[in-house]
Amino acid sequence: MAAGKISLAQLNRALETQRKTKKRIGEVLVDEGLITESEMADVLAQQLSLERVDLDNIFVDQEVARSITKEVAQKHNVIPIFIRDGKLVVAMSDPLNMFAIDDVSFITQKRIQPAVATKLQVARAIEVYYSKEATDKAIEDLKREFTHVTTTEAVRPEAVMSEDVQTAPAVRLSNSIINQAIATGASDIHIEPFETYVAVRYRVDGVLFESNRIPQNLYSAVSTRIKIMAGMNIAEKRVPQDGRIEMDIKGRSYDFRVSSLPTIFGEKIVIRVLDRTTFNFTREKLGFTEHENKIMDKIIKMPHGIVLLTGPTGSGKTTTLYALLNEVNHPDKNIVTVEDPVEYMLAGINQVQVNVKAGLTFASGLRSILRQDPDIIMIGEIRDEETAQIAVRAAITGHLVLSTLHTNDAPGAITRLVDMGVEPYLASDAMVGVIAQRLVRRLCPACRKPVEADENEMMILQVDKPVTIYKSQGCPTCQSTGYRGRTAIHEVMLLEKEHRNVITHGGSAEDIRDVAVKKGMVDLFESCKGLVLNGVTSIQEMVKTVYARD
Repeated sequence: MAAGKISLAQLNRALETQRKTKKRIGEVLVDEGLITESEMADVLAQQLSLERVDLDNIFVDQEVARSITKEVAQKHNVIPIFIRDGKLVVAMSDPLNMFAIDDVSFITQKRIQPAVATKLQVARAIEVYYSKEATDKAIEDLKREFTHVTTTEAVRPEAVMSEDVQTAPAVRLSNSIINQAIATGASDIHIEPFETYVAVRYRVDGVLFESNRIPQNLYSAVSTRIKIMAGMNIAEKRVPQDGRIEMDIKGRSYDFRVSSLPTIFGEKIVIRVLDRTTFNFTREKLGFTEHENKIMDKIIKMPHGIVLLTGPTGSGKTTTLYALLNEVNHPDKNIVTVEDPVEYMLAGINQVQVNVKAGLTFASGLRSILRQDPDIIMIGEIRDEETAQIAVRAAITGHLVLSTLHTNDAPGAITRLVDMGVEPYLASDAMVGVIAQRLVRRLCPACRKPVEADENEMMILQVDKPVTIYKSQGCPTCQSTGYRGRTAIHEVMLLEKEHRNVITHGGSAEDIRDVAVKKGMVDLFESCKGLVLNGVTSIQEMVKTVYARD
């Protein structure tokens, strides 16, 4: 209360709850939503004169972190982060826990300096810094098992599905690979067999990195376990297969899409990781600027027409579509989607999963949706002429249609529809807005380095005088990549009378672009340039992601 976060009445109610539950007062205040975890940590640090640490944005020494076991770290929700002045600095959500401090001091034989972090950040850091260790241990256990039984015996399905299935090394290794993916925030897991080893790689922030190597002779047990979990045919190894795993991990619901592909050294397995918990992305989190949001407000308020998200695979188009759907999701609207796959489940929205084998395609699903009295329709992707024609008809008959398309920029979406067989006058009438999107990696705030742009970099940025930019370095906080997280860049085009005239008369994408820029559209190059000059991303990311204008 002294910090001004709560009122006296709220404190009294919290104290009453504390007497009943025996929890600490801070936990009660957080549980009841009176303050956030971050605010609680700020107050604790201030009251106890301790250091407040942000574990998402500081350097953490991995060797120091592993000076205690994962079990001890989880038991007390603590993690050693570095050594300073001979003392072991330990991040903890409860710095008054003397049992935890004594335990860590006894194990490490060092004096402890507590630092305050949120409970969630400490738990997340424990998963990140100990996940690879768990995978390595499971690999060693599987090796030991193979010294006692033959390879053939070890990979039999009945061995993988024995009574002690959860403690079997192959099962623990499979689970560790998945858990490590969750801990590192990976979007995909690649398990790739080669002649003498099997590489386990994770795609984090759009970039693959190798995490572990499994001996080739152990791989059959792991692949069999994963295929069993995904409901795939373990006896068939000559043709590609697809499967699906649903798991709850630490209170979150995950959907894993599994794909196997026969290679000369065995089946390559790729697992797509989808977090099915509550969708909480907003336009602000997705990187839309104030200028872009003003245009977006006009687009999303249109009563009917087509709104397209464009960009390459993996550019976050579907995530932005979901964010827009959340904005227009009201009880007085009937919203129906047809997707492949359904990546997030949204309350109040009717979501349809494409099933090609059963004859449910985007086109057939869209035709059925139109008989369901929809106000707003979301199509996961416009892939063919039939889907494009139905979407256009839906838009010009009073429906708001949201979808994605694979084009390089916003103006190119119009010409792509025309290439698909949509008449220019219909495309002109149906379209209301296009958002082109790319993802760029954010520089790690813990280790980014400011430098003055050289002549080549100034030429890339199209500036006449030296400017300060930031470059990636690499530290344990960012897994030595120099980057942490991603943000989106956009070009947002609202179609107005001038655009429609150009489209109707068969104008090219460049003609449409010229009109859009004159009407205030900021293109992808300028959008990314702003992030480089503000130190959000690097010039290397810019070169990889967007092309400079002529």
